[in-house]
Amino acid sequence: MAKRKRYIDDEDEPRGKQYKEADLILMFNLNRIAEYETPLLKEWLSVDMPTLDLFEQTLFDRKLREAQNNIIGWSEEDLKMKFLAHIIELGYLVSGKNIVTYFDKTISATVEGKRLTVKSDFMIAKGLLDVYKTPYFHFQEYKPNKNPSGDSMAQLLEAFLIAQVKNKDDKPLYGMEVVGAICRFVVMEGKDYCVSNPYAATDREDLLKIIAILRKFREILETRLMID
Repeated sequence: MAKRKRYIDDEDEPRGKQYKEADLILMFNLNRIAEYETPLLKEWLSVDMPTLDLFEQTLFDRKLREAQNNIIGWSEEDLKMKFLAHIIELGYLVSGKNIVTYFDKTISATVEGKRLTVKSDFMIAKGLLDVYKTPYFHFQEYKPNKNPSGDSMAQLLEAFLIAQVKNKDDKPLYGMEVVGAICRFVVMEGKDYCVSNPYAATDREDLLKIIAILRKFREILETRLMID
């Protein structure tokens, strides 16, 4: 009796090798731009402070206070569930028409002959239920202050490289690296990626700016990245 063919999903992939940022730069000839903001990153970060309604303001004040008091001791799961999930909602990065959000999604692809597999802590993609089709260029990697595992920027770059293969287009990739209270925004175009200055999520003005930048990404996603 013939054996039934088993179809392999990305979730079945074993966890890949843990790379450092410098490893990926050397392996794939990437160019890290940190001395200035590229036009796309500058456009993304050029935002006004957001307007919050009463519910949003109440949630913002509570989560900011909790982070200021407790973030230094949070685990990765604490950081995601108690704080970042709410910031993502305030930033309007929620599922919608043709958009699905995923947490802890394993993605993989063969990039220039090398198999990359990484777990994206947060991803927006075209998809249905738990199956994604096209990553929509926004990945986040969360690391707590205490006992972080792996290089978060390297993991974000791996997600970008995998998305380039999956998407098969030349559109830029957007993401945010989070380590404890520190957030950095990243835009990748081809082999070049630009990293922003850090924002402190425990600072009121910085956290408002983070929310505004996330909302700006949703606008960019819907008006530019999703257009064929």
